[in-house]
Amino acid sequence: MSAKVAIQKFSFPFSCAARLSQQDEVTQEGRGQVTLHDLQENRVLSEASPVAVTGALVQNEKQAQKSPKPPPVGDRPAARVLVCTNACQSAVISRLTVEGEDQRPAAKRQLSSESAARTITVVKKSAVRKEAEELSYLKPKAHLGQRAPPPAAGKRRRRKDLFTNSEVFNRVDSHVIRAGAELKDTCVYDVKTIVQTITQGSRTELERLRCIWVWLCHNIEYDVSGYLGRSERLCSPEEVIAAGRGVCCGYSSLCTEMCREVGIECHEVPGHSKGIGYLQGQSLKNVNSDHLWNSVLLGGQWFLLDACWGAGRVDVQHESFVKRFDDFYFLTDPEEFIASHFPDEEKWQLLDAPIPLEEFERRVFKTSAFFTMGLRLIQPHHFHVVTDDGEANVSLSFSRPATFTYEITQHQDLLHCGAPEQKDSSNSSFGLLTVSHRSMKLQLLPPASGVYDVKVFAGPLTATTSLIWVCSFTVECPIPRAMEEIPENPFLSWGLQPVAGSLGIAGSSQGSKAAEAEEGVLELALKTSRPLMVLCELVHPGLEAAVAKRCLATQVQPDVLTCHVLCPLRGFYRLSVFVRDYEKTEVKFQNAGNFLLHCKGKVVGPDELYPPNLSSVCGPGTRTVEAGLSKFSHTTALVSTQQGKCNVTFHNQRELELHTVLSREEHKPAAVPLSRQLFCTYTDSKVTVSVSLPDAGVYRLGLYAKITPGGDFSPMCDFVLRNSCDQPGPPFPGVYSAWRKGCVLFEPRVGLLQPLAWVRFRARVPGAQRVSVMGETQTDLKLNKSRVWEGEVFSGNGLQPLKLAAASGDSGDMAVLLTFDIKQLEGEV
Repeated sequence: MSAKVAIQKFSFPFSCAARLSQQDEVTQEGRGQVTLHDLQENRVLSEASPVAVTGALVQNEKQAQKSPKPPPVGDRPAARVLVCTNACQSAVISRLTVEGEDQRPAAKRQLSSESAARTITVVKKSAVRKEAEELSYLKPKAHLGQRAPPPAAGKRRRRKDLFTNSEVFNRVDSHVIRAGAELKDTCVYDVKTIVQTITQGSRTELERLRCIWVWLCHNIEYDVSGYLGRSERLCSPEEVIAAGRGVCCGYSSLCTEMCREVGIECHEVPGHSKGIGYLQGQSLKNVNSDHLWNSVLLGGQWFLLDACWGAGRVDVQHESFVKRFDDFYFLTDPEEFIASHFPDEEKWQLLDAPIPLEEFERRVFKTSAFFTMGLRLIQPHHFHVVTDDGEANVSLSFSRPATFTYEITQHQDLLHCGAPEQKDSSNSSFGLLTVSHRSMKLQLLPPASGVYDVKVFAGPLTATTSLIWVCSFTVECPIPRAMEEIPENPFLSWGLQPVAGSLGIAGSSQGSKAAEAEEGVLELALKTSRPLMVLCELVHPGLEAAVAKRCLATQVQPDVLTCHVLCPLRGFYRLSVFVRDYEKTEVKFQNAGNFLLHCKGKVVGPDELYPPNLSSVCGPGTRTVEAGLSKFSHTTALVSTQQGKCNVTFHNQRELELHTVLSREEHKPAAVPLSRQLFCTYTDSKVTVSVSLPDAGVYRLGLYAKITPGGDFSPMCDFVLRNSCDQPGPPFPGVYSAWRKGCVLFEPRVGLLQPLAWVRFRARVPGAQRVSVMGETQTDLKLNKSRVWEGEVFSGNGLQPLKLAAASGDSGDMAVLLTFDIKQLEGEV
């Protein structure tokens, strides 16, 4: 039988191979030879044990030896013969050398039945050594027949098993991009020349395939004009290269041709795709397929790739092609490829459990970014969702920190409408998006009946660019839920932001769900891992910004931030929290959380709001600790009194000069200045601030300290005093600068005395040599055994106030300490 006839007879798909044991190897002058007659005699090719032989190239070995240097990869002479039964699937067949039956020694024709039962491998040793490194990771190649090759033994390899990440191709990619530009400049359009140039230096079959795919993605643009029917579609390799553009068939046919040049098995796969022009929800049954991509054989296993989708995208609105290299579509795993590509032939799904066309149509559309970001869809499983009680839910999980947002618009048929990046506009009032440690939940609340398109956008937690479209849904709302308007949230999600931990927020007293403000009041506490400063913003659709500021009181402590919220209106509120490190005053505040509040019952009246000009630092906290003020009697920012009086005490360890201020929203001029409603006593290190409030209402008590001698007073903290007593509290005496540390007033504690009455005075004035009360007359006080100056003083008819004065040293000059007013007699003006 001639070699030519033998090859024609036995060139059918090869699916498996294994090496021959050493005792069965047949060698002659350093090379192996087996004829087809030998194989027939030993039943290796019998019907009971079929054998597939591929890559057969019949050449005279002597001609190969005369060749001065090795030919290109695609034209290399035969190096090995691999023959196997169906049970063997492990070696690589490259070439088959067949010699005439008469040229074979008789001894070589005798193969034992035992050897024939095994797989026979005859290898040219020099070729094995030459290709050992190059083919070390590959399994047997197979010829593309009418049936898909059976899977390799063991678990199917995934893309990550071939290479860890695309950075391993940096050298290859850079060479291809540079060489491609040079070829384009020199107008080289020959496929063979291009392939030889771009694959130069490639060490493995995988690298050669990578060179071809990267060249396609960077040198061929999608032919938008051809797609729209305005020009002839270019598909042949020669036309595509010359024009530098083509539609999907142009990419796939050129990829097949280029792979053939380097000996890589490549197949064009027709099918449906969820690309440009895809109509959501359309039935693809009995519809001609609209896309072509490729499948390549590496190591005995088929892999999928799509250079058309890897090159960029089509901007439908501007009818243009946008170059954007997408590495996802290089050797994409079948489980991810099926999200957008459905082949006409089921075998090219390459799935262990292929899905029907109807399932492909129903599945949620996921972009390449969905997979590259490591996202996983929890619900829903199908793209079309019908609301339940006006609500639809979407949830994703993620393995790496990410941030999310969404867009909800009126339904359009085309899937690829709008930009793939996040828009500036937001529809956050139509849903609640919350992001936890490892999952995202989106509660959609369409505003009216109808069908809506929902796009979910995502990006890495540290992303500085716009978020990218990752998946899409269609939401049908038969009956909307009757509910109040939700304020817009420009900060993407509700609850703590994903970056909160890095900003120093360790936890929150409120979750991502709406918190009910009972009695119109709510308290939010944020645990911190380091000292922080905080600013808060409260938003309600019907609330003015000036009024909203009077609804917040924040307390800053080293390990917790507390925000007290008042709700003057019913409905939903957005409470946004911004933080920065306490000491880094030059750093901008960053959004750490956004909380949805709901008030459906009692609301706070206008006269119950916090006083204006309230400091962002209320109550004792980080600032007072730094100043050396400690042991506060009231540790919270809010102080309530039912008697109209209270004392706030603390310790002044650094002996700072202090100042206090009392203020409120004035509805009418006060009869007595509010400064007279405060009285400070400073003994040893203890400070007592006594407050007597003139009527019911809300007041601000501001505490200031002079940190550096000669400097200005700096705010330490504010207290919010809420008085429910209608009886007016009397004022305190007027205080002068001579009233210093150690001075204590025991009697009288009020600053407005009755006329024509005897009043007992008792005061401690350290260092005083003489203490007197001066009015219409002067009365000297006596020093008792307890070092307290005391005595009875007649108040007079109120023509002039009483003054408590003291003299120290030998000068005898009297310094006024306190003044007391006398009520006017009835009938006097």
